Amino acid sequence: MRLHRLTLTAFGPFGTTQHVDFDRLSAAGLFLFHGATGAGKSSILDAVCFALYGSVPGARQQAALALRSDHAAAGTATEVVLDLTLGGRRLEITRAPEQDRPKRRGTGTTRERARALLREHDPATGAWRALSRSHQEIGEELAGLLGGMSRDQFCQVVLLPQGEFARFLRAGAEDRAKLLGRLFDTRRFAAAEAHLAEQRTAAAQRVRAADERLLALTNRVLQAAGPDAAELGPPPEPQDAPAGTDPARPLLGWAAQVRCTSRERHAIAAIALEHAEAAHAEAERRHAEAAERARLQREHAAVRERAAALAAAEPAHTADVARLDRAQAADAVAPALALRATADAEHRAAVLAEREARAALPPELADSPAAVLADRERAAREALGALAAARTAEARAGAIDAEFAALAAEAAANEESLADAERRLARWPAEAERVRRELELALAAAATAEATAHRLALAGARLAAAHRRDRLAADLAAAGAALLAAREAAADAYAHWLDLKERRLRDIAAELAAALRPGQPCPVCGAEDHPRP
Repeated sequence: MRLHRLTLTAFGPFGTTQHVDFDRLSAAGLFLFHGATGAGKSSILDAVCFALYGSVPGARQQAALALRSDHAAAGTATEVVLDLTLGGRRLEITRAPEQDRPKRRGTGTTRERARALLREHDPATGAWRALSRSHQEIGEELAGLLGGMSRDQFCQVVLLPQGEFARFLRAGAEDRAKLLGRLFDTRRFAAAEAHLAEQRTAAAQRVRAADERLLALTNRVLQAAGPDAAELGPPPEPQDAPAGTDPARPLLGWAAQVRCTSRERHAIAAIALEHAEAAHAEAERRHAEAAERARLQREHAAVRERAAALAAAEPAHTADVARLDRAQAADAVAPALALRATADAEHRAAVLAEREARAALPPELADSPAAVLADRERAAREALGALAAARTAEARAGAIDAEFAALAAEAAANEESLADAERRLARWPAEAERVRRELELALAAAATAEATAHRLALAGARLAAAHRRDRLAADLAAAGAALLAAREAAADAYAHWLDLKERRLRDIAAELAAALRPGQPCPVCGAEDHPRP
């Protein structure tokens, strides 16, 4: 930051406009503001601080009305203009505090609000370009160019008026660290410190994870070893390892001993297992031989019992064989004997039937030979067939007459149906034309109904929007009334606050005089002599 020119009007002890050309003062290197107490040395620094931050440093942080000079004419407005280079940019800051000025019409004064203007010099054209008139925007722009320093930090580092350097020295380590870190950009060192802290945390986490894994492996070794591990005693703890050594080394040695012991016992158990398996195989072989021998003995005993039973049944078997031979010899002539018996029975039945039939014949045919009877039977059968055919034809004639009558009635009914169909067919074109017209009317009505439904939906939406507009209008009116009431209340509160502040400022001299002590600096001018408090 480089100051070029400062212009003060009705500010502090300066009743008129004063100019400070810092470029001329800086040409000789260092320069000094000196003068009697109350001459305005600190007021120049106050003006620089006021131009940058809109307030003054230290104990002079009072109402903005106190910045106005008591020696200024009533029509002269209090104003500070600072021309400086900040962040490689040539800027001009103009600030005026809140102050009273004479009314343009009539008598009395009116309160004028604080104003600010930030301009930037364009090297290409040589003209000043306005950047902003907003206090907030100007403050944010300058804060970015000043590295984010607050007003108190700026006053502690750049401006140290009226003994404020001692206050900086008495500040806490944290406050000074924040300020110096912001001034000298210690972000790299802070980042390195944070990185090392993260690495330390990560290393500690890895160590804890390794200890937990080591403990888990130790527990697994204890479970796998069983009694072998108990004979060697408890495993060593990692924290008991000497400093500077690997905490896992004692555990590895203990695990190696457990492994050797377990391997030795495993080898002994393997040999014992081989002997036991051989003995078991021999016992199974002997058991199989004994079982086979017992099976053969049982089969031999069963065969001997069967042979004894067959020997005892041999006489009965011989008698059965002889009887079977005789039965087979008789079985050869049995069919011929049965056929002869059947033929004799049939002959007797035929003779009896012939006698009964001749007894039923007329006398002239009773002694006729069989050929004559056969011819007479054939002629009788033919006559019976002709009679049956005649009866069938007679019955068929009645059925045909009934069927003819039914067909005639059906034909008459069909004639009537045909006539009715012809009449309906004659009326069909007119009926089709009527149906077509009704269909066209129905389609037109459907289209009209669809359009009407669409218009009805639009009207419903508009009606809902109108209702919502009315509700929102009522809410807006209520909100406007509430806002107006809130603004009036805020204005009344602000006026009351200004009145209280003005009363306090009028009585501030008495308050400051009551706080003065001999030998202590004045909070306004810094002097230790108070001739007229």
